[in-house]
Amino acid sequence: MATQKTPRIDPLTLEVVELIGTVVARYHEEYEDAAAEHALTGAQARLLSLLSLEPLPMRRLAQQLKCEPSNVTGIVDRLETRGLVERRPDPTDRRVKLAAATAEGRQVARSLRDSLRFAREPLAGLSDEERLSLRDLLRRMLGTDGYED
Repeated sequence: MATQKTPRIDPLTLEVVELIGTVVARYHEEYEDAAAEHALTGAQARLLSLLSLEPLPMRRLAQQLKCEPSNVTGIVDRLETRGLVERRPDPTDRRVKLAAATAEGRQVARSLRDSLRFAREPLAGLSDEERLSLRDLLRRMLGTDGYED
């Protein structure tokens, strides 16, 4: 039986991975703080942000949030009670209900996005060329580098 060797991680790769982890942790911390300012949990804020882009069926929301559909139902219920989300019939399949952000929900989602200074401020210190390079490298890491402007 052959044993596979785990590839050795060089110091530069390790440092990059740690830096990415730090950026992600800071982003999540600021996102949670921004959500709390609107009396939302992080999960409610993420769901509202998704719905501010387009109405989505509950199952698709669960897939995007990587959670159980029953959890999404509870989150949507709480946002609906606050008037931030509403359920609508899917125009293409009447058996499916879509969750959609209300006008107030879209405003709250916009306010959440606008309050995320952590990512915006450091990026503003980079030149256009540096930001394009960073974007392209991140897309390449994610396997989405086929996008064009």
